[in-house]
Amino acid sequence: MGLEKRGMRERQRILFVTSLSLFFSVLVWFNYSAVLPYIVEEWGLSGTEAGIVFGAFQAGYLVAIVPAGWLADRYSPRWVIAVGATGTAVPSLAFAAIADGFVGGTLLRFLSGVFVAGVYVPGMRFVSDWFPESVRGRALGLYIGTFSVGSGLSFVFATVAAEAVDWRLAIAATSVGALVVAPLILGLTRDNPRRKRTEAADDGFDLSVLRNREYLCAVSIYSWHNWELFGVRNWLLAFLVAAPAFAAVESTILPGLVVGAMIVMSGFGNAAGGWLSDRIGRRRTIATGLAASAFLSATFGFLGELGLGALIAITLVYGVVIAMDSAPTSTLVTEVVDDRHVGTALSVQSLAGFSTTVVSPVVFGLALDRAGYAAAFPTLAAGALLGLVSVGVLVLVQRS
Repeated sequence: MGLEKRGMRERQRILFVTSLSLFFSVLVWFNYSAVLPYIVEEWGLSGTEAGIVFGAFQAGYLVAIVPAGWLADRYSPRWVIAVGATGTAVPSLAFAAIADGFVGGTLLRFLSGVFVAGVYVPGMRFVSDWFPESVRGRALGLYIGTFSVGSGLSFVFATVAAEAVDWRLAIAATSVGALVVAPLILGLTRDNPRRKRTEAADDGFDLSVLRNREYLCAVSIYSWHNWELFGVRNWLLAFLVAAPAFAAVESTILPGLVVGAMIVMSGFGNAAGGWLSDRIGRRRTIATGLAASAFLSATFGFLGELGLGALIAITLVYGVVIAMDSAPTSTLVTEVVDDRHVGTALSVQSLAGFSTTVVSPVVFGLALDRAGYAAAFPTLAAGALLGLVSVGVLVLVQRS
């Protein structure tokens, strides 16, 4: 019993430290978005240039995510996380200190994006090493939920700091925490001694997972989940600013704070989804979350005339349900592939999933230009419905 309690305490410590590492690192992800109006004004950026600076971070992440997953399979995930977090912080701090225009800002955001790939997926790999399948859903739910909490609070922290002082302090304040990740993760955790490793040190990428039909279904689910999730996060602020209830308040801060709170609520949705999937199963939880978010996405564009309290309440509920399927889907990936290739599998899943985030905001914008928000939000519901189709295919695959 003593050994079992010590083992449980160690797993809890590892989950806490790994989640804290992700929290500090992910604050960097959206701090630029939170202070975008200030940067556009100071640097004289066009809309296209401002979008490229944001996209550079995403591009860096996509370029590095598969190599990061492979490194986490091959070597200690702790060291990958430590290097990744430090590399995320340094260019972001340089952005706050010396960036003075489009070219330098784009380069520094790209470098931060490259290194943050060494935190998120390797952290999932590390957590899955320590938690058995019976409780892995709730563990990954808490870890992945940290991504949403950190993203949302980044909006809140940066918005307040920029309003109080300036945007450079806001970027710096939300970047410096990532520098403490290396001593935390290296000093307070260790690799699971029972972890399986590949045999040959010079093996290349093992993409045999692409022949695994269950895995491909999970990748499809995750990709359509991200289609909906990031489409909402990209356009929600614009929708709220245009809503009469927010316009009547005449606050430049309130809409941003509500968006931040909605993203934070997604962290609770991740945790709830992970916990529920351990109780009633991965597929049922994923389907429940996708069905609920599809309904809200299909109808949200019609809600702009609601009163302030009702609109905020529904927005926060939206944040919960839109994230419920994320942790169960990633947990499913860790269960249907070989233990030695979990990092690679998660990174390919992330690559596919984040690729859709480039497309869905554009499709939303096209629909918005043609017919307004009532037509734009259903384009996101279509993603959730295609995710449900993927769940149906998964059921057929697992029964065959």
